[in-house]
Amino acid sequence: MAKKTFFYGWTVVGICTIAMTLGYGVRHSFSVFFPPILEEFGWSRGSTAVMLSIHLLFYGIVSPFSGALSDHWKPKKTIILGAVILGISTAACGLAEELWHFYLIFGFITPIGLACVGAPVVTPTIINWFAKSRGLAYGIAQMGGGLSFIYAIYAESMISLLGWRYAYLVLGLSIMILLIPVILLFYAGDPSEKNLKPYGAEEEDETDSTTDSKAQTEEWTLRKALGTHQLWLMVASMTLFWGLGCYMVLAHQVKFAQDIGYSSIFAASIFGLYGLSMVAGQLSASISDKIGREWVLVTGCMLSILSVFALTQVQDTSSSWLLYVYSLGFGYGSGLQAPMIFVGASDLFAGKHFGAINGMILAGMGIGGSLGPWLGGFLHDLFGSYQAAFGIAMLSFALSALAFVIAAPRRRIVLKPA
Repeated sequence: MAKKTFFYGWTVVGICTIAMTLGYGVRHSFSVFFPPILEEFGWSRGSTAVMLSIHLLFYGIVSPFSGALSDHWKPKKTIILGAVILGISTAACGLAEELWHFYLIFGFITPIGLACVGAPVVTPTIINWFAKSRGLAYGIAQMGGGLSFIYAIYAESMISLLGWRYAYLVLGLSIMILLIPVILLFYAGDPSEKNLKPYGAEEEDETDSTTDSKAQTEEWTLRKALGTHQLWLMVASMTLFWGLGCYMVLAHQVKFAQDIGYSSIFAASIFGLYGLSMVAGQLSASISDKIGREWVLVTGCMLSILSVFALTQVQDTSSSWLLYVYSLGFGYGSGLQAPMIFVGASDLFAGKHFGAINGMILAGMGIGGSLGPWLGGFLHDLFGSYQAAFGIAMLSFALSALAFVIAAPRRRIVLKPA
């Protein structure tokens, strides 16, 4: 009988990519909705950007619970529930008339849906399916995060064609129409659902059989992981890079380009180019399976620092090339970084309770995210430019890399039997 050459786990990876594209597309399209909302209502940038800060904070709060839910409930049901909540709440954003409406709908309800559709559930799924090549598998799944920035071009085109209110309706319907059938037909949260073993499990079993029984480890739980400095360093790395640094820049980059004199569609295309470059970075991150997680993450952080510095040098519309340097470099750098924080954590804490542990790391992003977008807008309102905000973002990237290196995923923690 011929041996199967295709592993079904790669189909699951593709489904996870679609889920992350559509789910995070709602969050990452904020940057293109930001200018027309400001124009219609005339609110300050700081107070308007708070809707994204609340969204990120509440996403961080919900993530540990949705991650734990995926450990104990069928992940397929979790994702479908999340798609319904996210789709309806996204469409409802188009009905907002007051700032507090955005705070409630976009800030508190959409992150509940996103936490059930996105990384809190997707990451444990990939870890379940792959005992080896996790860097490659998760890098491909994380492409959805990069494609979600390209998805913002779709949102911008809908805004130009229909206005921002109907654009939110289209985005909400897209999630439910496109995602739910795909999940129902093809998604499986664990290889046992297909009578399979994780990719590379045979090799891992052979390695385990040659290991002294005294060296066998217990299962990691969230409670045990919380007692290690490595988990808190991972949380800090996520807080600094994505929550504080990235979202401080990403929330305001379209408006920054428009302030200089670029058109909204050009500004959105730069946003899309960032996403395309991020996809390339996420695919390249698979090299971490060979050279180590730390080298890849540090390279990503360094590229991000240099790219945001290039953005600070853009003064007028004669400096378009610097915007391309920024979007390509920042996209590639954050693409290298994004899978590493999760794959590195799985190197340390993989197990059947990883969903809750992964959710705790995502909570760090929510902590930083509660500050980043608002602080970027507040500093602009205060100083009349984004220079101070971008400087803080660059410092955050450097500190994030330092925290990850100290956590040292290459040094696996041996959890001794009780």
